[in-house]
Amino acid sequence: MAQRSDIRGAGLGLKRELLPQLMEQQGKPWLSQLHFLEIAPENWIAAGGKYAAELDWLKQHYPIVCHGLCLSLGGPDPLNIPFLQQVHRFLNEFEIPLYTEHLSYCSDLSNGYIYDLLPIPFTEEAIKYVAQRIRQTQDILQRRIAVENTSFYVDAPISEMDEIDFINAVLTEADCDLHLDINNVYVNSVNFGFDPYAFLDKIPVDRVVYGHMAGHLQVSPGLLVDTHGEAIADPVWQLLKYAYDRLGGFPTVLERDSNFPPLADLMQEVDHIVSLQHHAEATHQSLMDKIA
Repeated sequence: MAQRSDIRGAGLGLKRELLPQLMEQQGKPWLSQLHFLEIAPENWIAAGGKYAAELDWLKQHYPIVCHGLCLSLGGPDPLNIPFLQQVHRFLNEFEIPLYTEHLSYCSDLSNGYIYDLLPIPFTEEAIKYVAQRIRQTQDILQRRIAVENTSFYVDAPISEMDEIDFINAVLTEADCDLHLDINNVYVNSVNFGFDPYAFLDKIPVDRVVYGHMAGHLQVSPGLLVDTHGEAIADPVWQLLKYAYDRLGGFPTVLERDSNFPPLADLMQEVDHIVSLQHHAEATHQSLMDKIA
């Protein structure tokens, strides 16, 4: 089974709305901190014509990672084996070192895909169920995957434990890695009234291989919605700094799904991610020098 990827630095979640700017501005100094791109394999598998040419261009200019949208690891339907086999071929063909998915579900037996991420019950039974599906996914893909903590807006039904304890139990049972979404931690902490820093304190350092940063919409003082359509809020930046200081400067993607500003403006947020990574690395090196 493939080992953890060597992706480093900061990346951008690639939406097709951004691709023309990226191709036109390639080589500009202000793009120098963009180290890799993230794509959804569902949007590119079996791409032909113009899309195939765009994918070839992307591969030539940037490392690529894949973040899936529709595997529905916690759903009641059987895993989509033909789709996973397509993903396996796609990852190998384009030499993509990392595949991550959501620790949630987005399908049911009667309605198919519901295009929303719903919370899995935080129970011992669900831990075993989801972990088995993750192990099956890893066997088919012949590599470790990372699962992402998701945002949600109603309590997971029939829960027996906190979200972070459920996540850690799944990571252990499935022997997989964690894709840590900092904005999702913050959004859930506001919506459900827990300490996001205490949440990060319970994450095992050796499981975090990848991260997301994004903006959210404040609907009311006690309700945030993870829209990926706004600039990143200051409390989320502060939480990312804490995460890097504790967990190391793991590779992190800026997500933006709507209300797109110019690419140069998005790069200011990517640059800030890089600056926090460098700060954490310098702090760690200083500590190691003192110990030595």
